[in-house]
Amino acid sequence: MERIEAELFTDPGNDAVVRLPPRHFPGVLIQGDSLSIIRSDIAEIVEACDQGDVAEAREAAAILLSNLDELLARYTAALKAHDIPIPFYQAP
Repeated sequence: MERIEAELFTDPGNDAVVRLPPRHFPGVLIQGDSLSIIRSDIAEIVEACDQGDVAEAREAAAILLSNLDELLARYTAALKAHDIPIPFYQAP
């Protein structure tokens, strides 16, 4: 284990926006339990596809997409609040 200083751009919650040295752009720290939930959500989509249940797969995928959109919005808001350019294309 190595101890380093990191820059924290949001509250230190479940999905904190942090920048680690020597990275140019911040990232999102996702807690292990939250990562496990994302993995389970994707597994649910795959299982529904395997069973041919397109409606269930679409519903689960829509929920996952909404959650990721919220996370991405938190990330971009944190960067904008600190005058850091967004490191990807954003549709208008």
